[in-house]
Amino acid sequence: MINFFSKIYGTGMEALLIGLAAAFTAQCIKFFLHLLTKKEVDLTLFTTTGGMPSSHSAGVVALALVIGEISGFTSVDFALSTGFALVVMYDAAGVRRAAGKQAACLNKIILDFYKHDVAQFGGRLKELLGHTPLQVFAGAIYGALFAISVHCYFMNLFN
Repeated sequence: MINFFSKIYGTGMEALLIGLAAAFTAQCIKFFLHLLTKKEVDLTLFTTTGGMPSSHSAGVVALALVIGEISGFTSVDFALSTGFALVVMYDAAGVRRAAGKQAACLNKIILDFYKHDVAQFGGRLKELLGHTPLQVFAGAIYGALFAISVHCYFMNLFN
């Protein structure tokens, strides 16, 4: 296993794996936060959007920071990945959050107006689509800390 990581250290594969790992572990944090606060197991949290922290933000910020470490913080690669991260985070807190609020409103209208079977309209619309700005910020901070710590660990291991 160490041989595998020594081969990808300092490459785009390291950046990709750290970005994916940051997003995955952020999803795990959502699961455990829900377990602690609601005292119930909800396995769907591993595959759903929304919630604290934003796994999308964690993944793209981790990706951008590792690319900056590898290619340089003045490189085109870092600029491109940072732009990508900003678009993803804006979308999570803006467009997807607004779509979730619209879904909640439509669900209420259908329930109030028809007062019975929502299934005839295709079921309830998914309401938890986006994030609050705090959730996006927390995901970005988590992604940054995750990326820096894992990349520094690899740097100390392989240099």
